[in-house]
Amino acid sequence: MIVMITSPLERELVEQIRAVDVVDEVIYTPELLPQARYPNDHGGEPPTLDAADQARWDSLVARADAIFGYPLETSAGLVRTLEHGPNIRFVQGTSAGMGAHVKRAELAPDVLERVAFASAAGVHAGMLAEFALYGLLALRKDAARLADIRATRDWAHYSMGELDGSTLGILGMGQIGVALALRARAFGITIIALNRSGAPVDGADETHPTSALRELAPRFDALAITLPITDLTRGMVSADVIRALPPHAVVINVGRGAVVDEPALIDALTGGRLAGAVLDVFASEPLPADNPLWTLPNVVMSPHTAALSRRENARIVALFCDNLRRFTRGMPLRNALNLHEFY
Repeated sequence: MIVMITSPLERELVEQIRAVDVVDEVIYTPELLPQARYPNDHGGEPPTLDAADQARWDSLVARADAIFGYPLETSAGLVRTLEHGPNIRFVQGTSAGMGAHVKRAELAPDVLERVAFASAAGVHAGMLAEFALYGLLALRKDAARLADIRATRDWAHYSMGELDGSTLGILGMGQIGVALALRARAFGITIIALNRSGAPVDGADETHPTSALRELAPRFDALAITLPITDLTRGMVSADVIRALPPHAVVINVGRGAVVDEPALIDALTGGRLAGAVLDVFASEPLPADNPLWTLPNVVMSPHTAALSRRENARIVALFCDNLRRFTRGMPLRNALNLHEFY
């Protein structure tokens, strides 16, 4: 196969791809690629290409059988690449959420028939599980109060919350959910998993179908959402579900923002009907400057960066190399994109 690198990537990782036994050639032109703004930035700053540069890029894309990433990690970048790459048969995404890009691209049926897509789902699972527990610990141990104590040199004793003996509901038992369950059990947390079928999963003390979410909500000391956004998951954590959670509960979202009714979540956080929230994702991104989540003291949040690791590109390249072998040998791809629900 002829492989083309279409997003920023370290040279040593390009060499790993070049060494794969099914790869005949790797097209890597860093001078035509976006410039990474931070380690493992897959979008990057758009390059300034003149007409000659663009013509050169298009001629290289036309030769490729498979691509790593797609320009600027946008739907428009994917569309243009596939339009100029009639031989492309496999696209390896660099994000778990590439399904949304493919859906927005509205690719023609013949393109969807020709091209196989694989996401980077699971690459970020450990990092997101760590962030979920970091936030839960920060709220249970009252990190804000500890900071005030240090600032004021106060020495008043008080009782801290604990994770041992608590119950965590995990909505979505994909690779992120499994990674979170594994780590949470080490803290003595009981795991109630919710998946589409309700079939038992490793690492969970109980498993129920997602249709039982409202019924189970009163049992949760914390609810973690790890779901992608699809027509089925949008708004699944509704105002009704949020009202059913106990007042001491914490909502954790490391999936997609639109799975949660964000206005209802904000109302519960400001009205004292929830203890807190741990959020890496939001209904609108970037989060608007006037959104109350920026200033609520019972919210631990990140600007959708909790998954990013300095080891991320190495993990995605390892996945890509495995998928290249699988593709050429007619084996199922790891993280093959579901083109009906786009996840």
